[in-house]
Amino acid sequence: MWRVTNAIISSVSRIVFALLDLLDFALCFIYRFLDSVLEENPIPCYCRSRGGEEEGDEISETLYGRRNEFRDQILGLFSATGRSDDDDDDDDDEKEKEKKEAGRRSPRWSDCNCESCVSCASWKNWQGMGKETLHLVIKEPTRAETRQDGSYETENVIFLHGFLSSSSIWVESVFPNLSEEADLRVKMFAMDLLGFGKSPKPANCLYRIQDHLEMIERTVIKQFGLNSFHIVAHSMGCILGIALAAKYPKSVKSITLVAPPYFPSLEAKASHNALNRLAERKIWPPLLFFSSVMSWYEHLGRTICFIICRNHLTWEWIIKLLTWKKHLPFNLTDITKHTHHSAWHTMHEVLCRGAKFNDNYLRTLKEEGIFMKIIHGDKDEVVPLECSLNIKGRVPKAELQIINNADHVSVILNRKKDFTKFLEQTWF
Repeated sequence: MWRVTNAIISSVSRIVFALLDLLDFALCFIYRFLDSVLEENPIPCYCRSRGGEEEGDEISETLYGRRNEFRDQILGLFSATGRSDDDDDDDDDEKEKEKKEAGRRSPRWSDCNCESCVSCASWKNWQGMGKETLHLVIKEPTRAETRQDGSYETENVIFLHGFLSSSSIWVESVFPNLSEEADLRVKMFAMDLLGFGKSPKPANCLYRIQDHLEMIERTVIKQFGLNSFHIVAHSMGCILGIALAAKYPKSVKSITLVAPPYFPSLEAKASHNALNRLAERKIWPPLLFFSSVMSWYEHLGRTICFIICRNHLTWEWIIKLLTWKKHLPFNLTDITKHTHHSAWHTMHEVLCRGAKFNDNYLRTLKEEGIFMKIIHGDKDEVVPLECSLNIKGRVPKAELQIINNADHVSVILNRKKDFTKFLEQTWF
């Protein structure tokens, strides 16, 4: 029965995604026209393959290398007409120029223009002059422990959230549930990552790992002069967490990874492997189908963001009306606090391209002997449990805790006190 069901799902999936290939290809021309009319410096899409071996050294191969039967066949016809590599190089130079100019007029016409989305924290502070910082929530210790020399000892903790989330996940789950000892000694930094929540969402940024790390350093490590700190990261934030730990191995006292997406593979295939594992082209389960549509189809994803994110105030009003609630859960409203540009590039640059560097990061953490804990729910359908088992295999000394009947988010939100206690055992 299972084989029959799986065969039916596979057959229907091929038909559905063939239709989506065609729809996304058609939307490419529609958005190209609308952008040329409504934007002074339109941002080019990634529909046409760049070609060239240097591509992967600059950006994720998955941005240009996502297969689309209709697009590939038609572009093949264009290639057959004699389009030269020099033309491709000219297009690449033009693309880079337009991306830089694009940051001058954020947000785009397809992004939300409400007061909160275009506030100083979201847009106006991004001037490209190296002074911008992320939205940051700090919880100060009530009293730091005093050393014998009279100085104060404070445990610094940096929290990194996951994809389509924000610092609220930590503010709502960990901050209110600290023990008396932790409340006295721990200083906590929870930020909205670049492109999410209340942080800047520049249109002239590719949201690469180095872009995220630079903003984390500027916002926390350099601004507060941190010489030692712990890292707690969830989902996508785990990739940034191990990258940050590998960059500051002498400063990191411990790292806690919650549902880390790690898929070991050959470096040349790592990006595409991560995309296929996190967003496999299947119609079932529904969450996987939604992830695949948003990850494989640039223009369909932008359309969904246009409908939902650009009109999030309307949707929130409707939900409040239907549920009779004055305030909506933060994890519901966080889903819309991004632009398509920021989410699209973070998906491909951090989650996909980041897979190429994870082994090197983990090797550094292993060699430096950084204390690592991993926690994962056995019902996680977003990031499979095997990811944490794979990290455990790479770093044998890492401590792995598997939570029964917990999924990707409930592993934190449905057990806030237990989760906070688990973290405190790592810090002290």
